[in-house]
Amino acid sequence: MTCVKPLGQLEAAVMQRLWDAEAPVSVRDVLEDLQRERPLAYTTVMTVLDHLHDKGLVTRSKQGRAFLYSPTMTREAHTAGLLDDVLSTSADRSATLLHFVGQLDESEVADLRAALDASTRTQEP
Repeated sequence: MTCVKPLGQLEAAVMQRLWDAEAPVSVRDVLEDLQRERPLAYTTVMTVLDHLHDKGLVTRSKQGRAFLYSPTMTREAHTAGLLDDVLSTSADRSATLLHFVGQLDESEVADLRAALDASTRTQEP
């Protein structure tokens, strides 16, 4: 996996809007949604989206005079990348992973077991 940087608070709020959107969104769309929680300037949201684009987390396409933004990966793929980065900092990746799995509840363990079984089946010749 590639290195996935943690998001700042405003970056995370913007990405949440993009992940929740069903189609590419404009700066104004994101701004209007975020302003329900706190006052922000248009240029602030535009700058955050530009930074997210520079980091490779969003794509943008020109529509008229505005850009429309979309995430380059799903929320789940981003989270998996963060988990991989955290595991890679451990001196014993396996031990860290085992401690993590030990904190899961029964339904999460069942989900993990099913995912591992499915992964094993797809890898068999």
